[in-house]
Amino acid sequence: MKKKMIFSFGVVAVIGMSMWALVFGVIGGSGRPMAGTANEEKTAGESRSSDTREEESAEVSAQTSWGLSFQQEGAAPVGNATPEYLKEYGAYYIDEEGAEEKNIYLTFDAGYENGYTSDILDVLKEEEVPATFFLVGNYIEQSPDLVKRMEKEGHTVGNHTMHHPDMASISEKEAFKKELEDLEALYKETTGKDMKKIYRPPQGKYSEENLKQASDMGYTTVFWSLAYVDWYEDKQPTREEALNKLNGRIHPGAIVLLHSTSKTNSKILQELIQGWKEQGYKFCSIDNLLT
Repeated sequence: MKKKMIFSFGVVAVIGMSMWALVFGVIGGSGRPMAGTANEEKTAGESRSSDTREEESAEVSAQTSWGLSFQQEGAAPVGNATPEYLKEYGAYYIDEEGAEEKNIYLTFDAGYENGYTSDILDVLKEEEVPATFFLVGNYIEQSPDLVKRMEKEGHTVGNHTMHHPDMASISEKEAFKKELEDLEALYKETTGKDMKKIYRPPQGKYSEENLKQASDMGYTTVFWSLAYVDWYEDKQPTREEALNKLNGRIHPGAIVLLHSTSKTNSKILQELIQGWKEQGYKFCSIDNLLT
């Protein structure tokens, strides 16, 4: 078979420690994420043997980190799993259907409160922009008033698990469910509301089995199609660096990942939102993607 090599990269986060790394991922010929080396091959339309499919299935069950390849400014990146494959499990990294209307989705990952979320919420309220905040257990425990404000002001709080483990390494179904259900219970205890069934894997690490497990629980798994290095507290990007990176990579249907722990994000958010509005982008609620 003639095959094409594809390199891709992605951003993953270790919340609570502010330690992050760039990882690589690749796409198999079926659209599935492939574990192991970043040097993987892609089939060019030929049918595959049953042996090949079995090998791919075994590889897919291994840990995979979400990855992106930005190949053209202003265009959607290539993920290390195709939108079609992810939709089999009610998962997304981009809204292809909403791209024609230039829909975009603003999401924040928050493992702890760093003093900027209140300012972020102020901007979102003034600009009338809905957002999704993916939270972990200790955030809800330590910042209940902010969580209540998110809910009151119409934002979505997503499940980022109770303890932020590597979910791809959890093989037992009950252990996987417990990480999500414990956060659901804490959120309801804090807000009096049921948590919406939307999930983002910690560090972007997942497996095909994880996608199945989340789907079986009624969850929509949401990755991202735009992110940048905004998590180092002692090495924050400048305003210019942040705007150049984000404006150069925004694209129709984007699911944008920012970190609420970033001082730069809190300072540029209003300018960023206003600029994207001027370009014709429409900020939508992540509820549009819920299965």
